[in-house]
Amino acid sequence: MADNGNAVELRGVVKRFDDFVALRRADLDVPEGSFVTFLGPSGCGKTTTLRMIAGLLDPSEGDILVKGRRINDVPIHRRNLGLVFQNYALFPHKSIFDNVAFGLKYRRVSRSEVTRRVREALALVRLPDVEERLPIQLSGGQQQRIALARAIVFEPDVLLLDEPLSALDANLREEMRIELKRIQRELGIATIFVTHDQSEALAMSDKVVVMNHGVIEQEGTPEAVYNEPATAFVADFLGHSNILPARVRGREGDYYRVALEDTGMEILTAAGNAGPLETGAPVRLVLRAERLRLGDGHEHRDGDTLLDARVDTVDYQGQLARYFLSVAGMQLQAINAIDRRPFAEGATVQVRVRGDDCVILHGHGD
Repeated sequence: MADNGNAVELRGVVKRFDDFVALRRADLDVPEGSFVTFLGPSGCGKTTTLRMIAGLLDPSEGDILVKGRRINDVPIHRRNLGLVFQNYALFPHKSIFDNVAFGLKYRRVSRSEVTRRVREALALVRLPDVEERLPIQLSGGQQQRIALARAIVFEPDVLLLDEPLSALDANLREEMRIELKRIQRELGIATIFVTHDQSEALAMSDKVVVMNHGVIEQEGTPEAVYNEPATAFVADFLGHSNILPARVRGREGDYYRVALEDTGMEILTAAGNAGPLETGAPVRLVLRAERLRLGDGHEHRDGDTLLDARVDTVDYQGQLARYFLSVAGMQLQAINAIDRRPFAEGATVQVRVRGDDCVILHGHGD
């Protein structure tokens, strides 16, 4: 099969467990050298998809290709894939050297070549002096690096990572996600990363695949899926969003004027990628919490809408504050940087909604 620049391809892949459909006809490309994240809540199908690529589960329908080769019937040990799991799965009674070398055991590699590759892998994960130690003698973060070294030592075609950071504390997770990205970039290996943590997905990925109930809701760059959510689920799952039912009042140049249901308040919102909308059409307006600007008065610009609001609750977060607001009987949330001190509960403020920051979703949904 001709090289099309993809390390992994899914073509109409379905996975059923009896009557339960875990993955619904998925089509996906993972480009060579890219870092692709499967993101979604528990039970969305992301780990099931990863396990099918790995060979731990068989697809019910469709084809899985690695480097252009269909691998549905290829056993796991012949797929040349590196795997790192949540629990690391290190052998507790083997030395670090033997743990890392395990992937080379059945590949007819000479002893001298095994030594060279193990030492290179340990140097890459910045643990060159732990060959003789046992896993129990290493910290959680160090064990995670050893699991990664074992996965890359035999030069796999694709690296599969199933929530490998979830057992680490918050500070170490941030450190390790930077290290993972560095190693992936240095190796240039296509990587599929499974997580439910949106900050990991946004920080590490070239492509984010957002999944829900076995369906790929949206895929694209982190910036695209965050700034231009295709569905209400994506808008709600990534970050903090206000998703408001509304109706189109009409078009004004580059903006639609929409009226919020129940309040009658009108907001200008950029036409953007919304496509043509008829007057009266039901829509949902997505307002990202961090894009709403609070103050005691704002200079009005074309495309801006100013709303009077009352601060009901303040969630102080140090450099930021998350505000819960009442606006004409409607509840909104806004996240703003703090200049000296946050607005107080009960304060009257103005909320500036910039039309270019609004996203329109068609219909009112369920």
